[in-house]
Amino acid sequence: RRRGEQRGKEEEERLRLGGPLPGGMSLRPLRRVVCALSGGVDSAVAALLLRRKGYQVTGVFMKNWDLLDEHGACTSDQDCEDAYRVCKMLNIPFHQISYVKEYWHEVFSNLVKEYEMGRTPNPDIMCNKNIKFKYLLQFAVEMLGGDAMATGHYARTSQHDEEVFQNKPTGITEDSYNNHCKDAVKLLQAADTKKDQTFFLSQISQHALRHTIFPLGALRKNVVKELAAEAGFHHVLKRKESMGICFIGERNFENFILEYLEPRPGNFVSIEDGKVMGTHKGWFLFTLGQRARIGGQRDAWFVVDKEINTGDVFVAPGTTHPALYRNSLQIDPVHWIAQDAPLELLRDRVMQCSFRFQHQMPLVPCQLIFNPDDTVWVTLANPVRAATPGQFAVLYKDQECLGSGKIKGLGPSIYTLQQGEGAELARPRRLI
Repeated sequence: RRRGEQRGKEEEERLRLGGPLPGGMSLRPLRRVVCALSGGVDSAVAALLLRRKGYQVTGVFMKNWDLLDEHGACTSDQDCEDAYRVCKMLNIPFHQISYVKEYWHEVFSNLVKEYEMGRTPNPDIMCNKNIKFKYLLQFAVEMLGGDAMATGHYARTSQHDEEVFQNKPTGITEDSYNNHCKDAVKLLQAADTKKDQTFFLSQISQHALRHTIFPLGALRKNVVKELAAEAGFHHVLKRKESMGICFIGERNFENFILEYLEPRPGNFVSIEDGKVMGTHKGWFLFTLGQRARIGGQRDAWFVVDKEINTGDVFVAPGTTHPALYRNSLQIDPVHWIAQDAPLELLRDRVMQCSFRFQHQMPLVPCQLIFNPDDTVWVTLANPVRAATPGQFAVLYKDQECLGSGKIKGLGPSIYTLQQGEGAELARPRRLI
């Protein structure tokens, strides 16, 4: 019996090191994958699939927010408990890591500043860029000895798992990757296009992409739920999908943001005749396309523009008013996933691709023009509703997510063009 136990330990050690087994057989090295767990069904199934592949999986939960919500609860505590239960069920190690300080300085402070400047930020994109695919990846590789990190995002890449494992990290944010598009790993849309989350990954680095596995990339959401049910993950199946601010949760937005910004009263002004329609507590409480709840008005009015110097929020009647639609915009220098801009754009200064600025909006064909200052002018095949400064313009070519850039300025609205108020108005607006 003792000889059998010793033989089993020897074979287990050979397996860990990738050495030969008795009889001349050999197995690949045991791969260590650190899986980011959110407490939700997607990341739970991601960990399950990695385990089934025979990888040595470790679960990690990130805590990025530690303040109580308006009901006196900290939602991350329950999320952490749910993630821990998944790890217990899978019999894998569990770690919790706090990035509350980093999240505050690198995501939330920027969010508040953007709102104050009249823009509408996207904290989910910035959290992935600055926290999960930066600090968590560093922790996974350097502290936990991971060969790769995995997440529950619905996305794919152009490399297989084994190629990921071959990319041995040599630094915190960079490795020996050659800075050429032809060598770059591509970020590809998920098989389930309705759940595709490449939009939220459009600012991550090439380094991070080369060291990340997305186990759900080829699966549809209904299959993921079936796998979760078969595995007994009933506690995460009961949860509704999060729709709030990244890691902060669902809040009453006005009450929440007024905890960090002082009220700055101003007027709702009709875009059509300049008439004052009502008052508000601050332009930062509104984003373009949002319904403006103006007292005493029977009809629905919607925000079409803002002027932070005067505090005016311009509104128009009806959700399809032409003042809400534009077919051109300017974006800040693009973060290209491949690090370099596509060769076609570098060569011709013009390129055809597709665009979206909201996660689930249909892709819109567009033309990019590369400006001398590295900003990009985007001309859309069809006008889009409520394109908003501060949001990210995410660019696609076929199934590849090329990267994204923050919307810097807007071309004239269809309403302005219909009014024929001169070429001066055709210059992009900057809401700063």
